[in-house]
Order: sequence, then C-alpha cells, then structure tokens
Amino acid sequence: MPALDFALSYPSSRSAVMGRNAVAASQPLAAQAGLRMLLQGGNAIDAAVAAAMALTVVEPTGCGLGGDAFAIVWDGDKLHGLNSSGRSPAKWTRERFGAAAFMPERGLESVTVPGVVAAWVALARRFGTLPLGVLAAPAIAYACYGFPVSPKIAALWERDGASLARQPGFAEHFLPGGRAPRAGELFKCPAIADSLELIADSGGEAFYRGTLAEGIAAFAKAHGAVLDAADLAAHRADWDEPLAIAFGERRLHELPPNGQGIAALMAAGIVEALGDPGGGPDDPETIHAAIEAMKLAFADVHRYVADPASMTLPAGALLDPAYLAARAKLIDRRAAGAPAFGAPKSGGTVYLAAADEGGRMISYIQSNYMGFGSGAVAPGGISLQNRGACFVLEPGHANEAGPRKRPFHTIIPGFVTEASGAPLMAYGLMGGVMQAQGHLQMALRVVRHGQNPQAAADAPRWRVLSGRTVAVEPAIGAATIDALRARGHEVLTNGADWAHSFGGAQLILRTGAGYIAGSDPRKDGQAVAY
Repeated sequence: MPALDFALSYPSSRSAVMGRNAVAASQPLAAQAGLRMLLQGGNAIDAAVAAAMALTVVEPTGCGLGGDAFAIVWDGDKLHGLNSSGRSPAKWTRERFGAAAFMPERGLESVTVPGVVAAWVALARRFGTLPLGVLAAPAIAYACYGFPVSPKIAALWERDGASLARQPGFAEHFLPGGRAPRAGELFKCPAIADSLELIADSGGEAFYRGTLAEGIAAFAKAHGAVLDAADLAAHRADWDEPLAIAFGERRLHELPPNGQGIAALMAAGIVEALGDPGGGPDDPETIHAAIEAMKLAFADVHRYVADPASMTLPAGALLDPAYLAARAKLIDRRAAGAPAFGAPKSGGTVYLAAADEGGRMISYIQSNYMGFGSGAVAPGGISLQNRGACFVLEPGHANEAGPRKRPFHTIIPGFVTEASGAPLMAYGLMGGVMQAQGHLQMALRVVRHGQNPQAAADAPRWRVLSGRTVAVEPAIGAATIDALRARGHEVLTNGADWAHSFGGAQLILRTGAGYIAGSDPRKDGQAVAY
C-alpha cells in the first residue's frame, strides 16, 4: 500500500484520530461507551458490544432492540464472521401475501425475528472479557436518565416520526409530547432501560425465551401478525467463514450470503481484472470503471443472492476469478452500460469499528433497515425491524418470501488483511444499497491509493441507482461530472433525501504505531482513541 496521505484533501473539519486503542461509531456517546470499556480493561469486542447497545438508545433512527447484526472479528490470530440476521416467521407462506406484487414495507407484516441481542451475547461470550451488565451500563444510563439528541439524528427522527406515528407503540415510545425530539433536547426511554437490564441479567434469554419474548409475541398477535414465541425461541446466531478476494497485495473480506457483501467483493474483483488505469481515486477513469464494475456485481447479486439454503449456486461461483475476468471484459472504458445478470458456473443502519492494543479488531453493523424499521414498537421499547420487506414475491426467485427463511440483507461489515493474513483495516458504511458501493470506494481510496481513513470518509461519493443513472455528491466536481456524462452516465447531483443518500463510514486502520481511525462527517459520529 502506498504511504498514507494526511493532507486535508476534502472539505472536512475532522482529522484522523490515532492511538493504541480506538473506537469509531456513528454517534459520539456510543463511541465513548466503547472507549469506557477499553479504559476499564476490556478489549475491542467488549468496546464494540457496549457501543452497539448504546446505539439502540442514542441512534434509534438506525437501529433498535428489534434489529439484526453482523460482525467480522480478528481475535488476534484469525478472522471470524458472525451472522445474526433473523428468519421469517414459520407461518409466512407465500399464500399469506396473496396477489401482492411487493412485500409490505412497514407494520408488523414486515417484521422478521430480531437477531441483534443474540449477536451481543455471542460476541461477549466468545471474545469478551467484561460481564454483559458492565457492557450494558452506558446504554442503560442513557435510556434511564436521558441524553441530548444529536443534530443529524434529530433531523432523521423528525423526517420519519410523522409517517410512523400511527404504527402500534411508536408514538408512545418515540414521540414524547406528540413530536420528535429536537436537536439538543433530552430524550429518555425508561422502557428500553428496563429491557436492557433484563437482557443483561438473563444473558439474552429474556429476549428469546422469557418475559420480553412473551411480550413481543403477544404484541404481534394483538395486531394480526403471526410472529410468535416459537419463532423467537428458534433464533440462533451463526458463526461463518468470511469470503475473501485478492485486491492488489491485500485481501478484502466480507460475510457470505444472505448479505450483499459479496457484491463489494465481486466489484473489487472486476476492478482488479481491469487493472489500475493510473489515475488517482478522483480521476474520472477510476470512477467510471468502479461504477461499471458495481453495476455488473449488483446485476448478479440481485438475481442469485438469498438465504444460502435457497441459492441455486454457491457463493464461490460468483467470486471465481475467471468469471469476474469475463465480466470485466463487458466494460467499455469509454461508455456507460446497463448490464444484465450473467451465468456463473455452479460450483436507517449503524456501523462501528473497534481495535485494541492486544491486536484484536472488530467490524460490526446493526440495523432496523428503513430508519425505525417497521415502525411497530413492542412493549419494552423494542423497535422492530422491517427486514421482511427485502424478500421478493416473484415465484421461484431465490429470495422469494417463505417460512423460517433469512431475507437478502443490505447490512455488511468489511475487513482488509495483508496477503500474509495479518489484519489491516476494519471498515463499513451504513446506508442500504449504498453499503457495497461504499465498501468498494473505501477500498479503492485506502488500499489502492493510500488515503488515510478520515480522508476516505470525507471524500465525495457516487451511488449507482438503476440503468445508466448514477447519483454523485456535487463536491466530486464539475469536470468529473462532465467526464462521466460524456461516457453516457445519466448523472444526478441532487434529489430527495439527498443528505442521507451516500451513507456514513467508520474506519480503523492498523499501522506499526497503533491505529488510525476516521468517522464520517455525514453523520454525528466520532472516532476516539488513546
């Protein structure tokens, strides 16, 4: 990797943060909750779990107790992947949705089993050193005594609050006084504090087989949904071997399906097959190639990726170097394309990273999907996700809705290692379908072009939409926009919900002197270290 560049290349008031221990999260109080664990003698995994628990309180616009989670952990010797996404209710037959063309996006008919609590427990038991009660303490205090709502989260809260006010339980828990809290106002949610205490005291059992589970099941039944106690009790978090692909002299790692991480690997493999065009990360040639690679990857992923038990080919087939090289040949260096899927041979989210001086690192992500998720909030302040909306209703599709099935998932943690296998970077980027695209852009900037993590987070981004349409942040520059349009890209530079369209990255990079961390200025987040 080239020497890291610490010049302030893009508009930002932030500098990279350095230290022997580091946490980067999308909300400052959560980052500091993680730092507190490190200062109490905990490790990176303790820090991540504490930060994740805190985020369900201080950033409810992106996650909650009723969401899902994934992680990639470097334990000091090797990588481990964790998939704690939930499955659909056992009674979700295709017939339940009748002649509908699309899955419901809000309400209890979009709710799959929450997996985030199981992720906290699995991580803490296998790799943590501090008791779950200690890890939960900052989150419980924020929920019980309140915290001042940060500005960008307040804006998202106001945006979603009115449309979700009629969902069961939402106004009661998240619209105090009948409206969303404004920036700087104190928000309390004692119900979430009580739930977190039950989770910590029971090692998660209360959520899946105890008091909280009973409350979720009764709530669902009362509102005509079929999610029940048996569905909750059946949930398990699974340890997976991460997928990997060579990228220059490094290796990029993502979790296997049901997530979209494989799209980032495929796009990186296609870019690698194309070769380095020789320009910098902001050169139109570099951007054009990456956009085209991403479109090719998405075309395949949206056709083939689902719950692994339902996929018609193994994930490895999509990462076969010969296949990716063949896909790369479809790219015209001078013209934008609108690709279809190929035929390989069979064969609202929060992200955080943490690292410690013992060498452990973790890349972690959790989400309720569309902001507050389903909008339905069960007793105990359990904001339920709407991951069921990610299923399709096309007969025979690998991701067709069905019973006890994991949906296609957008949230993905990323990781980079040296060719030797040594850890290099934990990174991720929240933002729905922007995530795989953001992973590719972060890898290009840091791994190929040597930008430091904060610069990579600050840099303007592009986002593939559909066909030849691509959205770009105006800071990318008029000359680059003109060059992309000259290649046939239909470039958008403004749109609805523009401020939230390009995600929010957190990165921690390992160096010989410790770690360098960056936090995205598009969010309220913070990187902290000591």
